[in-house]
This record gives sequence, structure tokens and C-alpha cells, in this order.
Amino acid sequence: MTSRDPAFRCAGASVLRDEPVTGTASTVRAFLLVENTGPWGVEALRDARLPDGLGRSVTSACAAARVRPLLVRRPDRQTNQDGIRVFVAYAHPERPWLESGVLADPHELLGLDLAALGAGRSAGLQPDPTSLLCVCTHGRHDACCAERGRPVSSALALAHPEETWEVSHIGGDRFAGNLLVLPHGLYYGRLDPASALAAAGSHAGGELDLDHLRGRSGFPMPVQYAEIALRRELAETRDDALRLVSRSARDGVTEAVFDVAGATWEVRVRASPGQQPEQLTCKATRDNPIPVHELLDIVRR
Repeated sequence: MTSRDPAFRCAGASVLRDEPVTGTASTVRAFLLVENTGPWGVEALRDARLPDGLGRSVTSACAAARVRPLLVRRPDRQTNQDGIRVFVAYAHPERPWLESGVLADPHELLGLDLAALGAGRSAGLQPDPTSLLCVCTHGRHDACCAERGRPVSSALALAHPEETWEVSHIGGDRFAGNLLVLPHGLYYGRLDPASALAAAGSHAGGELDLDHLRGRSGFPMPVQYAEIALRRELAETRDDALRLVSRSARDGVTEAVFDVAGATWEVRVRASPGQQPEQLTCKATRDNPIPVHELLDIVRR
């Protein structure tokens, strides 16, 4: 494709080609969330209005520690009067945890133990028992995120004002509206206000909404796909009902073994790059193939 239609919307195109959302969550375990009311540039943290090149320094430190930095803000853009709210989350599939704090000076971000966070240990903030409902509304990165994300964040903010945040780019623009639930690392896609409220309600009750679940970020994408496929096979939506026992990959085929109530299930998934290149984001300058997951079998051992 040599030219791009400025009216093109990647989320609508993804729906029209009936692209599955299953197994598409970004593979991330460690997250740093920094409150910033915006405006957000294309690269949110790098372009944020932070002093003395701090955004670039934090971005570099996060890259070295394998931590995903994100900006967050309240949908009404209100700020914390005491300083900058900061969260760190570790999305372990079985033992996720969240810490939070308020920093008086943004330079204190460089004092967080990001190396420990990347390894699954405390970054030095206070334990936080809540869940965060983070809706991507990063319109400078992709128009679909703002157009489809803002109605979702507004609806969630009315029902869950303390838990709801807007968040910068989390991946998978074409699945907007996108919701990231932390610290669990659950990615939901193709949400509208009604389905977002349903997904948040399910999460509060310890359940997963399989119709919109993209995957669990603590797993590689083929394992995400395998988990959801097994849940659908067993009609099992309880979040803590499955435990990954082992995984292996060879020649494009992933074998994931899960424990479910003492029974062992083996799921095999083939991953391939796909054949037909498509424009995957609103601003993409070239087409790319869509990764494809194929369920080979589900066997109880």
C-alpha cells in the first residue's frame, strides 16, 4: 500500500475481517504507572512534560529492568494535590501484586527499585490491595484508542471511580476499546461501555469475561490462547480455577499443561505469522501479517 486513507480506522477494519482477540495481550509482567494529566505525545513517557529529560531517563531505566512504563490519568483529569500518584504492578499469573505511593518530586521516580520490580520484588512503595481498571485513550498514538476508549473510561469512572484510570498505549490498538486490569495483567478488547461494565463486574466477582478477554500478560501469546481455549472447553470462568503446570514450544507448536481442580489438561496450539498483510494501526506506514493461533487439541491426561 503506497498511500494511506486518513479516515481509515484499524479497530473497525479488524471487526470487519472478524479477527479473533484471543491470545493478543502484550507479554509483560512488570509495570510502572505514573500519573500525568497530559497532553500525551506519540511516545507518552518520552514526550511527557517532565523536567530535565526525566521522561527519557525513566524510559531507559525501565527498558534496562524490563519494566513497561505507562502514563495514567483520571478521566476527569483531576490530579492528586499532594504529588504524583505512582503504581507498580507485577502480573504474576498466580500471585499478582500492586504497590502504590505519592511522590512529591517527579525525580523520585529514579529512586524506585525498578530492577527489583522487573525481577518480581518490591520496588519500595506500599502494598495496595486494589485492582486498577486502565482504559487506553492514547489518541495521539492511535485514533481508535481515543474514539473507542473514552466512552469506556467514562462509563467505568461512574461505576468504579477509585479504580478507573486512563492509560497510555498498551498494545493492540485495533482491538479498542482496550482495558488492562492490574495487577492481574488481564487485557480485554473490543469493549463498549456496557461490555466494559460487565467485564469489571465479573472481575470484582473473581470471574473472567471470555468473550472479550485478549489474554493474561504474564503468559506468552500462545499460552494465553491455550488458557482461554481450555476455559471455553470447560465453561470455566473463575479466575483462579486454572494453574499453568508447564509449557514448551517446538516448531511453532506450543504445548501448555494446566491443572484444573486436580485434573491435568494438555492444550496444543500452533502459532504462525499469517498470510495476508493488513494495515494493523491507523497510522501504520506498511502492512503486516496478522499472527494466527490454531488450536490443535485439548486432551485430559
